[in-house]
Amino acid sequence: MSAGDKVRSPCISVCALDESDVCIGCQRTGDEIMYWTQMTNEERLDVLRKVAEREAQIAL
Repeated sequence: MSAGDKVRSPCISVCALDESDVCIGCQRTGDEIMYWTQMTNEERLDVLRKVAEREAQIAL
């Protein structure tokens, strides 16, 4: 798999974890950030679904 085929990180270079261990920039947990480079595309897509759910909760 080439680099162009990998699911890209949602990082927006606003890196700070809140009291729930979730980045205020990309909405990933500390563990999700730490293991991102080791994840399969399927695992990354699952994380992106969770990120979308977290973002929806913030918008409420």
